[in-house]
Amino acid sequence: MKQLLTTVLTLFFIGVLSAQQPKVNQDRLEDRIFNLAEFGLQENGETERVAFSDADIDARNWVIKTLKGFGMEVKVDAAGNIIGTRQGTDSSKKPIAFGSHIDRVPNGGNYDGCVGSMAALEVIETLNENNIKTKHPLEVIIFPNEEGGVMGSRAMAGNLGKSALSVVNSTGYSMGEGIMRIGGDTTKLDEAKREKGSLAAFLELHIEQGGKLEKENLDIGVVEGIVGLNWWDVVFTGFANHAGTTPMNARQDALLAAAKYIVTVNEITNSFEGTQVGTVGRIKAQPGAPNVIPGKVTASLEIRDLSLEVIKKVYQAIKKKTEEIAAASNVSVEFLPLDTTAEPALTDTSIQKEIETSAQALGLSHQYMPSGAGHDAQDISRFTPVGMIFVPSKGGISHSPKEFTSAEDMANGANVLLHSILALDKKLD
Repeated sequence: MKQLLTTVLTLFFIGVLSAQQPKVNQDRLEDRIFNLAEFGLQENGETERVAFSDADIDARNWVIKTLKGFGMEVKVDAAGNIIGTRQGTDSSKKPIAFGSHIDRVPNGGNYDGCVGSMAALEVIETLNENNIKTKHPLEVIIFPNEEGGVMGSRAMAGNLGKSALSVVNSTGYSMGEGIMRIGGDTTKLDEAKREKGSLAAFLELHIEQGGKLEKENLDIGVVEGIVGLNWWDVVFTGFANHAGTTPMNARQDALLAAAKYIVTVNEITNSFEGTQVGTVGRIKAQPGAPNVIPGKVTASLEIRDLSLEVIKKVYQAIKKKTEEIAAASNVSVEFLPLDTTAEPALTDTSIQKEIETSAQALGLSHQYMPSGAGHDAQDISRFTPVGMIFVPSKGGISHSPKEFTSAEDMANGANVLLHSILALDKKLD
């Protein structure tokens, strides 16, 4: 009886607390998502807004105008990051930052990045409406070209090398040209770098881009970290020969060895406990003729996990087994590491706790989970504590016009973001 009474009182006080807390305007948040989708709207009803495009520039200008309308100081840094600042009551405090991106992959959806960005705007407007002043300054950051290489956040972390500036995206502009196009300055990129300790914290709200929350009927994902990833080219070298005149037992078939390797990647990755993933997403056989035994095959390998140690263990197991396959197939194999790697980025445990507490206070179900996709928060974590909030993606679909998150789920995430910011404002130095 005593336990039941305790449970009832706990639920009652959670309900009272939730009722007293400020809430975002769900309809207004959804309207902003739809308004943003107008930038780059095509005749078929889909939106094309790749970074550096005219539509991207128009959308950025709309965001800047909106932030200024909230009374914020707005600047575009040398890397093209949009930074809106709402002053706090204590000038000695470091800013609490939050935001995401608004650029999209070609033929993408209206929610990836956009939910976190529009929720950031909604948080500021909600604070203004409720006359809530924070001790810490608040920064809304809209990162440019996230989809083309987390460009803005990499620059903020000081990790955007000169070689990246020549990379061309689907608009036909290089990163360097794009930065200049959106109001940045490639000659002053060092000025975009933020020093360690320059922010008190950074939070990013994002759609899950997977189906776990929806499948388990959960409202909020408390992100434990963003997985690291390593890439390799795996090159099998055999001997190209006539397919009709070379007996089966005399072949040095590079593609046959590669096929067994692909199965091995799946089997070995699954043999480890945990949430690691291993993928072969690309394969090229040479000379590529139907009547020639493939003499050379280049296949890819990508391994992701929250732990670099796990990535190394999975890789070593795959490599060992693949070398055995190659020897048995009378071919050679080489694993060539590629530069496209990212270290795991763990979110701050104290921020995780505040996100969890905020979700509970709002009566929202939640689960701790990793992010299998990369985000701007990954680079920002190099110089400040970060937290990430996930909301459900319908069907686990992302990077597609069918990408969808309901207005209620977006508002749930925005409210958790709002309350987490207010809690951190009280607790952080």
